[in-house]
Amino acid sequence: MNKERLEWVMSGLNQHALTKTEDQFIKTAVEDFDKNHVLTEHQEEKLESLYKEKSKLIPNKNQVSLKESPKKAKPRKPRWKAVF
Repeated sequence: MNKERLEWVMSGLNQHALTKTEDQFIKTAVEDFDKNHVLTEHQEEKLESLYKEKSKLIPNKNQVSLKESPKKAKPRKPRWKAVF
């Protein structure tokens, strides 16, 4: 895994709530990468699977509870412009 891919995975994971174990694993993996410039195969597989699992969920930043759901707006009529 290269630095750009690790940053991409990290940015995706930072959008979600992580358990303490997941958070600790990620911190350790990033520290290992910074120190050795490489991750173990197990670390790469676990990061990728965690990313795939979390990417199926709604990010915390955009999560809206059912009680706070936005009201639906009325559809607008399209505006037609005369072209000459």
